[in-house]
Amino acid sequence: MSKKKKAKKGDKFTKGLSHIIRRLFEKNPDSVLSHKDVYTNIQLKDTELRKQAFDVLKILAQEGFLVETSRSSFRLNQNMDFLEGEIQLTARGAGFLLNEGGDIFIPPNHTNQAMNGDLVRVAITRKGATRTEGKVVEIIERDRTQFVGTIDLHPKFAFFIPDNQRTGVDIYIPIEKLNGARNKDRVLAKITVWPKSAENPYGEVIEVLNSKTPNDNEMLSILCNQGLEIKFPQEVIAAAENVSMALDEEEIKTRRDFRKTTTFTIDPVDAKDFDDALSIQKLENGNYEIGVHIADVSHYVQAGSAMDAEAAKRGNSVYLVDRVVPMLPEQLSNLACSLRPNEDKYTFSAVFEMDENGKIYSEWFGKTAIHSDRRFSYEEAQEIIEGQDGDFREEILIFDKIAKVLRKKRQKAGALMIESEELRFKLNEDGNPIGVVSKVSKDANKLIEEFMLLANKRVATFIAKPKTKKDPIPFVYRCHDKPDISKIEVFKLFIDKFGHKLNFTHPDEISRSINSLLEDIRLKNEYSIIQSMAIRSMAKATYETENIGHYGLGFEHYTHFTSPIRRYADLLVHRILFEELTGKPHRYGNQLSQTCKHISRMERKATDAERESSKYFQVLFMQDKLGMVFQGTVSGLADFGMFVRIDENGCEGMIPLMEIPGDKFIFDQEKYRIIGGKTKKEYNFGDQVDVQVMSVDLRKRQINLELV
Repeated sequence: MSKKKKAKKGDKFTKGLSHIIRRLFEKNPDSVLSHKDVYTNIQLKDTELRKQAFDVLKILAQEGFLVETSRSSFRLNQNMDFLEGEIQLTARGAGFLLNEGGDIFIPPNHTNQAMNGDLVRVAITRKGATRTEGKVVEIIERDRTQFVGTIDLHPKFAFFIPDNQRTGVDIYIPIEKLNGARNKDRVLAKITVWPKSAENPYGEVIEVLNSKTPNDNEMLSILCNQGLEIKFPQEVIAAAENVSMALDEEEIKTRRDFRKTTTFTIDPVDAKDFDDALSIQKLENGNYEIGVHIADVSHYVQAGSAMDAEAAKRGNSVYLVDRVVPMLPEQLSNLACSLRPNEDKYTFSAVFEMDENGKIYSEWFGKTAIHSDRRFSYEEAQEIIEGQDGDFREEILIFDKIAKVLRKKRQKAGALMIESEELRFKLNEDGNPIGVVSKVSKDANKLIEEFMLLANKRVATFIAKPKTKKDPIPFVYRCHDKPDISKIEVFKLFIDKFGHKLNFTHPDEISRSINSLLEDIRLKNEYSIIQSMAIRSMAKATYETENIGHYGLGFEHYTHFTSPIRRYADLLVHRILFEELTGKPHRYGNQLSQTCKHISRMERKATDAERESSKYFQVLFMQDKLGMVFQGTVSGLADFGMFVRIDENGCEGMIPLMEIPGDKFIFDQEKYRIIGGKTKKEYNFGDQVDVQVMSVDLRKRQINLELV
């Protein structure tokens, strides 16, 4: 190992200074500024700081961001294109800037200490017919600084080898920073500094993981690899512990009081954070007053507070198989804010006068107080819907009737009727899986879904269409773009394998055609796989300040209002809605767009972590089934092998291409099939095959199968 230089004391400041100077020249793209002009503009008087600023100017000129027009005078290089975005590194050290117009290739020597997932600024260095190249000129935001991996101990130093090799770099750990870690120990480590002159970042061990259960270690690794926070800062925990469970009667007087109105929640049987409740009372005119009551998190989490900053950073709660990593501390998420039965709670509500046909006669939004009379699980509510007697039977049946009308209206308006499938694991006392069940969405689930969709839609419409003419209100919309026709063409090719057709001549017809297809094949073996591929062919929903509607739901205006305990977007929506209702000035301006990008990014990370968690538990579940034979369905094809989902339990494994017996098989990408060179035997999506479990790899999350 080459001898490392110590980081200069001003390294962190220099990085911030570089950012400030970049922004100065971007705001003055046509100006030539001397070094003294720069000092004046950013108010630098200290001689040492001015020297650092001059060094930064020289570095920016070397990188191509600035042009030195004369000695010590600079201007923005307007001939160089710059893009900002997330960088994804390959195992070989090269990178790709994720960009809507096509990903930008970053050679290994131009990543400039960027790590996988970092938000970076890239200068375009070459535009080619097949590939555009660039170099990282600024790391805007580190995606993560904490990692799980293994210690490689040497006599006078150690290296930390991350589990995820796409991290891009090993971390140098001084002996005095090992904190008790020994050679080959699995640890949680963090980067402390990365000097410009050093090949590797410096770091320290935070915690040795050997004393924890294997599942704890793996879940921690998954969270760290996604850059997701695990522990709350002490000041956030202290603030949460000071939150009182008691309600203030003076505060209740400022709210609409629903505590004597029939109210209940319907949630998963193992839920602890209850975001939403429904209330109902029959009016004299025969209509119903229906309240969708949402936990008033904004009452407890003040904008600008430490708790708010931490919630904004996290973006959302993360739901792994065996645990929840909440957006808010447990004192709020499970206690103060949670709409628990037989407790008075502060809520923010959408209240509708409706008839049994779902027609809305009036609506009201505002702060309320409620008292939940009963907590239902989905299973309990479903039993009542299916005919059993139970608490609030009449009310649940009215909700169910209206929900079914609302659902039909959505379908008629072009909403996609795709039902997400999810594997749920039964865990024993040690947290290990002993069974797998497929989560099925029944009428009770759909009942809650429809009323949440209604509230979200009506809040977004209220904000998007103010009663008086004025500038648009800065707002967080939940948007879902129309599908890319090229992806739909691939999907059409895919379903051709099953003898099905998609008929459309315009994007607006795609949803109706897919709905019709899924309805036709609902009871067939290929239903699950085709539905999964339909989802993949759609655009991803994101948070935006510019509303483009929600294609999948068929809504012109849509937002997220109903889950502020677990989503920061909803907390923002509550604040903005309350400002509008009370005539207060809106605090969120141009920065709201960046916040939307951040929370969309954190949502993707949470989804990836949840998916990886599920994969780990699938492998764990199959660990004691080596040598057993199962029937499965071909669920994926690639140039390296064939994926098979086991019918009995939904776990997915892979058969390497070279290990498919009877011929030398290749992947035919044009026709999406695997075919034998001599025998011409084919394997296609949806084929039924018998497979034997050969091995499992918990660390790689792999189930290795063999055709029988």
